[in-house]
Amino acid sequence: MFSAAELRAACDLVYTQMPPTPQYVWPTLTKRFGAAVWVKHENHGPTGAFKVRGGITYINWLKRTHPDASGICTATRGNHGQSQARAALAAGLTAKVYVPFGNSVEKNAAMRAFGAEVIEFGHDFETARDEAFRVADAENLAIVPSYHTELVRGVATYGFEFLTAAPDLDTVYVPIGCGSGICGVIAARDALGLDCEVVGVVSEHAQCALLSAQSDRLVETNSAHTFADGMAVRVPIQEALDVYAKGAARIIKVSEAEIAQACHIYFTDIHNVAEGAGAAALAGLIHEQEIMRNKKVGVILSGGNIDAPQFSTILNGGIPTVNT
Repeated sequence: MFSAAELRAACDLVYTQMPPTPQYVWPTLTKRFGAAVWVKHENHGPTGAFKVRGGITYINWLKRTHPDASGICTATRGNHGQSQARAALAAGLTAKVYVPFGNSVEKNAAMRAFGAEVIEFGHDFETARDEAFRVADAENLAIVPSYHTELVRGVATYGFEFLTAAPDLDTVYVPIGCGSGICGVIAARDALGLDCEVVGVVSEHAQCALLSAQSDRLVETNSAHTFADGMAVRVPIQEALDVYAKGAARIIKVSEAEIAQACHIYFTDIHNVAEGAGAAALAGLIHEQEIMRNKKVGVILSGGNIDAPQFSTILNGGIPTVNT
């Protein structure tokens, strides 16, 4: 997908706006799981999530290839929208962002703080996305899709950092929403010529990526009611499926309870806050703990943007509910 030189160039671009994020082997997690557990801390970036990297590369590409663009329009559950608003406003563009009704209050506030016009529309991400495409066309705005080569080129830089620092990992767990994150990790692994297995993780309530990979065709689901809103996707994307169906060792589903447990472990063991999707990779390790014993395992803490009421529920031993 990308050469090592292309990813180094992407890193150089990303680093004009943010430093590399850290990766650590945590002894508390290592003791808990009986494996050397490396955590890639994308929750430490300037928007609190990995998507910031794709915003930098995508808006740079947009300004170079569409110099007359005055603004962008996109849809999100929050982290993609923060990323695009941040990069767009820095580049002198306006940003219109569509979210479904009931979206994260705190992510909506963060997007507005980055300068976005946030508009609630529809009952789920896909409905908001369709409206974003319609409005972009009607108002002559540049649409920012959920998956694009330039987005993947940006987010692949975290995988490139991680696997450069820890080239001997046996397995890396990555959450899957629309797919840019896992495709970026696969691209980084392949560019570096490594053989670690990449395992995708989905929620039991948002399985379109898993079902599509199993069927070798796009499989939509009727709902995606998970508190891990970054993975709440009903409709998979063909370009992403083409990458992870071939490049991932397997895709596994985890329960809402396992995701909540992973959020709790991140806080109690290493005092980091993870949102649902951000904790999903660790939930994957919880799910496969026995087969990972004595191995070197990487988990992507992809974001920490969880609303306070949800996090409070988790810390009190509960599982956040989602309005259906």
